[in-house]
Amino acid sequence: MKKIIYIVSALILGGLLLVMFGNRDDAGPPPTVTAKLAPAEQVARGAYLAKAGDCMACHTTRGGQPYAGGRALQTPFGNVISPNITSDAATGIGSWSADDFWRALHNGKSKDGRMLYPAFPYTNYTRITRDDADALYAYFKSVPAVSQASQPHQLRFPYNQQFMLAAWRMLYFKPAVFREDSKQSLDWNRGAYLVQGLGHCSACHSARNTLGASEGESLSGGLIPVLGWYAPSLNSGAEAGLGEWLQPHIAALLKTGVSPRATVFGPMAEVVQQSLQYLSDDDINAMAVYLKALPGDGKKSDFERDKGAEAVAFLAAGAKLYDKHCADCHGAGGGGLPPGYPPLGGNRALTMEQAVNPIRIVLNGGFAPGTEGNPRPYGMPPFGHVLNDVEVAQVVSYLRSAWGNNAPPVTGTDVNRYRAIPLD
Repeated sequence: MKKIIYIVSALILGGLLLVMFGNRDDAGPPPTVTAKLAPAEQVARGAYLAKAGDCMACHTTRGGQPYAGGRALQTPFGNVISPNITSDAATGIGSWSADDFWRALHNGKSKDGRMLYPAFPYTNYTRITRDDADALYAYFKSVPAVSQASQPHQLRFPYNQQFMLAAWRMLYFKPAVFREDSKQSLDWNRGAYLVQGLGHCSACHSARNTLGASEGESLSGGLIPVLGWYAPSLNSGAEAGLGEWLQPHIAALLKTGVSPRATVFGPMAEVVQQSLQYLSDDDINAMAVYLKALPGDGKKSDFERDKGAEAVAFLAAGAKLYDKHCADCHGAGGGGLPPGYPPLGGNRALTMEQAVNPIRIVLNGGFAPGTEGNPRPYGMPPFGHVLNDVEVAQVVSYLRSAWGNNAPPVTGTDVNRYRAIPLD
């Protein structure tokens, strides 16, 4: 107990010292490209970058004015309420300078010096170049002003205290810059910049510790507990394993939401619909180059299935439910008819150790995004109102065991944990 008290006291003291003296702001280099562009070109460049960063997803409520804020971003520590970032001088960022905007992206600080919560992913955005920051600034200055005061966050004590945030930053954040790797291609470097910075992919695809800090840029997968989805590892052979994909298939998934290998659902469908589909083919290809080159971890499933009578009967019940509810679309042999009806045999979305996503899809349905490349997406209907918890567990367990799949079964308790969680 004394050790814990000493640690907490040290964190608080460190946080106070950091608030008073430390964490100096990095002014950053002067812009070299953006300053040479005409104002209209700066705005157009910034609008594109805002799409790449999916800024609207957090700063716009459903049915609300664009970028006027007010969306509650749920975290294990309470809700962070996104601010108004329109050009309104009183309630938005209309009175901010380009330096103020850069400080928010690069240093995670507001105009008044207040430290921002990392629900705003400045831990990724810190890599954004000053040129891109200034282009984004020019765009947001052009967004029509909306007079809507930003709401206070709804965080529990002590997470609502700036000294605690200062201590967190001392442990987990240091302003950075993106550095190109001279050993890699131009496409790889551009893809790395987009994935690590503007795209902030690690915000979902990396695990977080008890204080909410992610594992950096490992992209090794992470549970999004409040949303009730699992963002798979992008380098694991037991999960997404993009290194084994063809590059055009990765690009198709990012751009359209569907590919011969997979279809996106849940939060990733929103990312594709609102952000990635608007990126240029060159940028999508660069991201695919970078993601395919991620070093694999060599993991494979080594699960040993229970051959007992009870376990066999449980899967047999799931097989009957599959024949009744699923086979018409996905086929008796699980081959599906892609891209509308994804194949289930060898489908890693089903066989990951985390069974959250297939449970959610059976309960609530699966809906691919509508994109220019997939304008009439197929959707899977929900079965949560048809099947009880045990039946959902039986059919999901069957899917995880059939056609060469080999993953652990799930229980009715596993299903019940996610039945009440909404889709987003």
